Amino acid sequence: MNESDLLGLVRDDQVHRDIYLSAQVFELEMQRLWRRAWLFVGHESQIPEAGDYVTCVLAGQPVIMLRGLDGAIGVWLNRCAHKGAPLVGDTQGRSARVLRCPYHGWTFNLDGSLASTPLRSGYEAGGFEQSAARAGLSPWGEVQVYRGFVFARAEPGDPGFADHLGELLPALDLLADRSPRGRLVVAGGVIRTSIAANWKIYLENINDAVHPVTTHASATLSARAVWESEPREGSPPLAMRQLLPFGSGYSFFEQMGGRVLPHGHSLLGTQQSLHTSYTDLGDYGLALREAHGEARASQVLAFTPQNVVFYPSMALKGTPQVMRVLRPVAADRTVIEAWAFQPEGAPEALLESALLYNRQVFSPMSVVAHDDLYLFEGIQRSLVARGNPWVSLHRGVRGAGDERLPRDVSGVDEALLRNQYQAWREAMGERAGASA
Repeated sequence: MNESDLLGLVRDDQVHRDIYLSAQVFELEMQRLWRRAWLFVGHESQIPEAGDYVTCVLAGQPVIMLRGLDGAIGVWLNRCAHKGAPLVGDTQGRSARVLRCPYHGWTFNLDGSLASTPLRSGYEAGGFEQSAARAGLSPWGEVQVYRGFVFARAEPGDPGFADHLGELLPALDLLADRSPRGRLVVAGGVIRTSIAANWKIYLENINDAVHPVTTHASATLSARAVWESEPREGSPPLAMRQLLPFGSGYSFFEQMGGRVLPHGHSLLGTQQSLHTSYTDLGDYGLALREAHGEARASQVLAFTPQNVVFYPSMALKGTPQVMRVLRPVAADRTVIEAWAFQPEGAPEALLESALLYNRQVFSPMSVVAHDDLYLFEGIQRSLVARGNPWVSLHRGVRGAGDERLPRDVSGVDEALLRNQYQAWREAMGERAGASA
């Protein structure tokens, strides 16, 4: 595919269906966009001690996030330097002082260097000492840890980490400061769902505030029927407070507000969201004020966006403390991870809210996620049908010159989606002719 054909898949107000269907486009995305993006790897609370590790897939490549003896966090390809066997098979674990390959027993230090090989004398002749295998594990690339969140980028370049994330870094600060101690802990494990759909279909939906009115009508009607089935006193329980707002009308979603940011990033819910605001929860508000001061505590308690999108791989919610991470596998296969956090020193009610939200909304068996997944996979299948090959992104288009960044828009403006594809086009066009 030449550069002109590739970039022609994205127009200012619509995208071609091949952007979702083509295996060739997917492979180019992994090379040009995902390998050059700052991707979320994991959280430092998962690996508190030297030798602790977690595994995941970044840009289609298996990696290990590992804490070294010096406390530093490194990200390495999960393949032995000898024959390429995976060094570890678990999603999380601990190694004493070395990683040992289960195939031929090569061992590697926690800094990735080669520690030992069986039958070492057999390597004395020849060029082993100058080989890539002798150098040890292959590093993924640059690693940045910010407020406990570990990001990595395979290929260096501009912009750097802080410039790339820009206005999103304060969102991580506000989430971490939910804790009076300023620290988060991953809680409840990670819920993983494999869907038969392209990653961009899922990511678009995170910024789509129009779909809940129709897509989730059955879920909200069912929740309302259960709650109203008999007279009750007081406010609805937490489960209902999380589900019932999905039934809000178009006016609510339009007034939700959004902010379009450089590099494909965005905030949805700058004015209001579906999520319950925090209360003081007893002494919690006092603890926040003592730790952070009155002004900062008020900011933390008021931070309730619908979604904060870290393009292309992550979307964060402030209330509850949850996020989703996208791990693309193929043009028609994506693994979605749902994470929950417990702020250290905060009431258990915050953790309860995060865990319940993930089960109710992001679990593959939830009444909400089931609606979405049915449609995502249906879109992937139906896009091959004959007819108009273009997907419309026209809602909210104001004309040439109105796509400046950053800017504020309504909650239903597809500028939030168009911005993702502008970032896609910029990433895919760079050096496109050399590798297409």
